[in-house]
Amino acid sequence: MKLSRRGLLGSAAALSTVPLIRARAQEKPVIRIGVLTDLSGTYRDNTGPTSVACVRQAVEEFNAPSHGFTVEVQEADHQNKPDVASTIARQWFDQGFDAVADVPTSSVALAVSQVAKQKDKILLDASAAAMDVTGAQCSPNTIVWSFDTYESAASTGGALVKGGDKSWFFVTADYVFGHSLAEQASAVVKRYGGEVKGEIQYPFPDTTDFSAFLQQAAASGAKVLGLANAGTDTINCVKQAREFGLNKRMKIAPMLMFLQDVHSLGLDTAQGLVTSETFYWDLNDRTRAFTKRVLPKTPNNYPSQAHASAYAIVLHYLKTAKAMGAAEAKKSGRATVSHMKAIPTDDDAFGKGRIRADGRGEFPAYLFQVKTPSESKMAWDLYKLLQTTPASEVVHPMLDKCNFPVA
Repeated sequence: MKLSRRGLLGSAAALSTVPLIRARAQEKPVIRIGVLTDLSGTYRDNTGPTSVACVRQAVEEFNAPSHGFTVEVQEADHQNKPDVASTIARQWFDQGFDAVADVPTSSVALAVSQVAKQKDKILLDASAAAMDVTGAQCSPNTIVWSFDTYESAASTGGALVKGGDKSWFFVTADYVFGHSLAEQASAVVKRYGGEVKGEIQYPFPDTTDFSAFLQQAAASGAKVLGLANAGTDTINCVKQAREFGLNKRMKIAPMLMFLQDVHSLGLDTAQGLVTSETFYWDLNDRTRAFTKRVLPKTPNNYPSQAHASAYAIVLHYLKTAKAMGAAEAKKSGRATVSHMKAIPTDDDAFGKGRIRADGRGEFPAYLFQVKTPSESKMAWDLYKLLQTTPASEVVHPMLDKCNFPVA
């Protein structure tokens, strides 16, 4: 029987696909994680490149190939803009990414959370702090790891008000995070018999000169200056308050201050400030061990609670993918998040914990005071522990609508 030229070409093409199909069938599943962070703005030092390093540390430690799958990590700068972040996240999900991690700036995280829900993918929120992420705008596709505005207000604000600092004035970043932090801190102040004498909101992220806002705070007669901001805004507020001598008339209370902020301020300026974090590198043997492992990747920036959260949340996600089977974990972000909630957490950064049905991680909060220069033994030896507050007292009440099913 003679074969036509077309028939021969068709047969050859069909045969050529057989090895390719067999090879693909034997390929390991690939979990793809996009680290969407601030690589150039206000929160770069608190998240940014060190968060990327901590995610890669989690992937390296987990050693995914030994569990039957591989992991790919890509990073991008969201520029603290929700529209930019949404576009990047949507493109990543359309390209087969399974999860977006880190995502500082609450307005950005809330936008990405909705994209993840629409695409049935996953948001692993390590650093956006607005309570709404697991509150009013909760999603079954989102996890928030270790801190938020409720935790910061309950720990830092609660300790100061109980200690007698009753009258407050807030300087607030004018976006969802700042609003949430001031709202939660104000509620704590009032709950313990204090008074909020005023609040002023400033444009974010376009403000560097806080003098007018600080003068208004001083004129209020309040005893405490509550800073409802973070990152370089907190640094600038503390510096300028000292320049104006405001620290001699008011107690300065940064409601969310990171290790990097203290390091940047220096102990001469920051000594005595009180702050809350859910992680500190020198807290115990496990936190020191984690820090020792990750420092070669980020030698000039010790990990903060946000960086440690990026590590721990990705590690827990990978453990869940192993438990489910990577191919199964890739099918539905919502189902995988449900399984993440069902598996207890345990890592060197935070120890043992769990994730609630609404996606909020449950971990203790630690109240720290910044050391004096004479108390510090090295460059990043910055905190002394004042008290530990159990998770049950710093995690916000769960809304009925956010009580999502757990696997």
